[in-house]
Amino acid sequence: MSNTALALEGSGLMLGRYRPLRPLGSGGSGSVWLVRDEQTGLDVALKIVPREGKAASRAEREAQAAAKLRHPSCLRAYAFARDPRHVYIAYEFVPGRTFREVLRAGELDDRAAIEACAQICDGLAHAHAAGILHRDVKPSNVLLADGDRMSVRILDFGLARMAEAETLTAQGDVPGTLAYIAPERLAGEDATGAADVWAVGVMLWESLSGRHPFWQTSMLDTARAIEAGAPSLSALRPDLPKALLQLVDRALSLAPARRPSAQELAAHLRGAAAPPRKKRSRSGGVGGLVVPAELGRAGAAVLAAGFAGWTASALPFFPNGWAFGLAAGAAAATALRERLGLAIALAVPILPLGNVSVGLAALYAVIAAAWLALSWREPRSALLFALGAVLAPVAALGLVPLAASGLRSAPRRAAQAGAAVLVAALVAGVRGVSLPFTGEPAPLGLGVAGAGDPLDVAGSLARAAAAHPALLAEAAAFALLAAALPFARPFGRWGAAAAGALILLLTVPFVPTAAIIPLVVAAWVTAGLLAIRAETGT
Repeated sequence: MSNTALALEGSGLMLGRYRPLRPLGSGGSGSVWLVRDEQTGLDVALKIVPREGKAASRAEREAQAAAKLRHPSCLRAYAFARDPRHVYIAYEFVPGRTFREVLRAGELDDRAAIEACAQICDGLAHAHAAGILHRDVKPSNVLLADGDRMSVRILDFGLARMAEAETLTAQGDVPGTLAYIAPERLAGEDATGAADVWAVGVMLWESLSGRHPFWQTSMLDTARAIEAGAPSLSALRPDLPKALLQLVDRALSLAPARRPSAQELAAHLRGAAAPPRKKRSRSGGVGGLVVPAELGRAGAAVLAAGFAGWTASALPFFPNGWAFGLAAGAAAATALRERLGLAIALAVPILPLGNVSVGLAALYAVIAAAWLALSWREPRSALLFALGAVLAPVAALGLVPLAASGLRSAPRRAAQAGAAVLVAALVAGVRGVSLPFTGEPAPLGLGVAGAGDPLDVAGSLARAAAAHPALLAEAAAFALLAAALPFARPFGRWGAAAAGALILLLTVPFVPTAAIIPLVVAAWVTAGLLAIRAETGT
């Protein structure tokens, strides 16, 4: 106990109003006592600093800073006084232990540590907005209040030492200021708010990993470790959320400009620590409704198997039984790696088409490569267009825009829906049945057999498509609908109703010969699912 603390034992009122109750701690800069304010009846923490050396001037700066702060995470200062021998600061008394003490006791779990650091950042953001830097953020300068809920108080603004002593030889401890000082300050640069954020980053790293990122056996080695930067926390805690690991790495960036502000760090910490929300399915989500990830992957495998198996069996080339093997291989590859399964499924038709025309195979290979590139970010839904061939025979092709509306990108939605109509027409031609929508007979040939020039093949296919303008109009209409459907959600039921009406407006007038009942049913189903999604917020 310091000489100041000994002198207070059994003394009367201090400054004419504070009655000493018991010491709370002491350190190199002075001591802290629990005292009773006889004027208000409150128990307060009285910090007592001798008026000699730099300690007194730091205490005065601390008092000035604390007087400007009014935040739940900053310990509130009630009064400041001085006499010929000492400087006094009266703080609110909050029963609790320091972050360091709780961490040493092993009583700080991940969620509590993250919330504590978020509250520290809240208080620092308030101080930074007031033009105040702490400059000495560390576990011993953070008080965790007693109680069921995490409640933090930041201590010692203005580089004033807290009562708790920190030495280089303390068991399991680290040097007070050096271990939490930012590398730019070691290089002689002025302190900024980013230096306080760095210190919080060190506390996060230390509390989540169980050890300090920089502490070495000597202060020189510790300083060198700080200058080299902290290793990524993911090496020790790969089980933590990726967003949290990246946030800690950002807080400990060697470049101050790359660190988040205290306010940003607080918000992002709470977001990273929150229970993960269910992800919206990006493939197979009808109308954007949530679909479990396992079901989405299974759906992608089924589409890959169906595409590979049907093309292998419908286009003459492969020996008997190969269609089943290729279908199984595409499904297994998709289950293992979605992009690999997509590439295999798209590659299956190349050899059969080459049996018809080298130019056709070359043109298809270019289109397949472009499609693979377009779908690279969403490989699970890349073969969604194959649904056109499945839905057309049951007069349900009108559901294609709805099926594609769960994709993230409007161009991908449009491409999938338009391709679904064209694929349905191609499959109808291969099967020798009527074309969808128009009911016209499929052409007996496309004029591409034996062609070696891909451009000639492209011209022949364009002329064949131009002969059926209504079909092209429906492909364009479905592409437009798929791109536009997600924008109906913010308008709730009215948006859903408008989407259903738009389906009818873009289909029936252009193809008056089409069966209207299936289109009406598709419009109602689409509007209904969009309305459900708007109501549930999924």
